[in-house]
Amino acid sequence: MTISKLTLSKARVLVVGDVMLDRYWYGAVDRISPEAPVPVVRVTREEERCGGAANVAFNAATLGAQASLLTVVGDDEASHKLEALVATTGIRTHFGRDSDLKTTVKLRVIGRQQQLIRLDFENTPNHEILAGQTAIFENLLPQHDAILFSDYGKGGLAHVSDMIARARTAGKPIFIDPKGSDYSRYQQATVITPNRAELQQVIGAWHSEDELRNKVSALREQLQLDAVLLTRSEEGMTLFDAAGQLHVSAQAREVFDVTGAGDTVIATMAAMVGAGLSLREAVPLANRAGGLVVGKFGTATVSYEELFA
Repeated sequence: MTISKLTLSKARVLVVGDVMLDRYWYGAVDRISPEAPVPVVRVTREEERCGGAANVAFNAATLGAQASLLTVVGDDEASHKLEALVATTGIRTHFGRDSDLKTTVKLRVIGRQQQLIRLDFENTPNHEILAGQTAIFENLLPQHDAILFSDYGKGGLAHVSDMIARARTAGKPIFIDPKGSDYSRYQQATVITPNRAELQQVIGAWHSEDELRNKVSALREQLQLDAVLLTRSEEGMTLFDAAGQLHVSAQAREVFDVTGAGDTVIATMAAMVGAGLSLREAVPLANRAGGLVVGKFGTATVSYEELFA
């Protein structure tokens, strides 16, 4: 399935959720520390990228869709760095600020082409500023073709049930990248996109495709979801909907880094459905985009030209 660049450029995707700043410190590893049995990394280069919901919005924008980002950040150095990064992407930003919040930073130390350690800096926003975001969300809703909630479990989606209800009433397709074991708050979404480990947390282990299909069907019915898109790494992905299931195999390629691949998949789904495709038409494109991005290092994106090459 191909979609023209012009059609895609008219698709408007609103991304709501937890943003973060992804920092990378690259360096040479020449020796083991005399203080402890750990490598010594002599840092030679630093890089910063959009992370979390900001990476999701960046993926939608890189594909050629119009992306907006609604989120809460701190009033700290990391938030200003992130805002400056996002400003270069063409994403329309709606940043709520909470001076008590520490903007989430994921710092990855890289040596010899592999991640040696990741350090996370974060805390949780208070509910008052999140409630204020709900009012902004309501104003933005009519201006968008697809609504995407990127949940990283950092507290930025405390009011997600209310937002889903409003989006549903407005007739918008709703995409959820879920987190945690309680999916009841995602009730009435159009599609959720868990990976295997995330889905297992909710429905338990499965020992056959039939058992998986039955468990997902029960989950769909319980939560009144149109579909569940299960991302399965090297096994590709499977869409479960009212018509049954659609499976697409993984693209055969070298996997360099799976960081942010889920962001690319859901952003592609939302952009394509926002441009007029059905969920089933969008799945092979999202699968191809995910296959392309794992061949890149760190949080990355896929362009229209790469996807339809």
